[in-house]
Amino acid sequence: MKVEHKGHTVTIKDTQGNLVAFLEKLTHEHKTFEKDNLIIDLSHYSELNVKQINSFLDLSKAHKAHKKSFVMVANDIDFNLISDKLTIVPTQLEAHDIIDMDEIERDLGF
Repeated sequence: MKVEHKGHTVTIKDTQGNLVAFLEKLTHEHKTFEKDNLIIDLSHYSELNVKQINSFLDLSKAHKAHKKSFVMVANDIDFNLISDKLTIVPTQLEAHDIIDMDEIERDLGF
């Protein structure tokens, strides 16, 4: 697992190539990251399916309960099939933009 801190955001990327083990490790270590906005970079996975993406739903809910953003980056996904409760974008730049917008909304009290 590769972890990069940039300001108020932590980007986490799987280095093992095992999505199930990656999700378990993220869930286990969630307390470490709960005060930061999270970007989960899955862009290096070439064949993700909807079920695999939706498996992050519980972690996303737990993270958003702390008033922080949880954004996933993935390529070649039909975004219409993903749960509305997940925020998923195709690039890291868009993930940072989403987090910036979320921060503005929180600052304004939304």
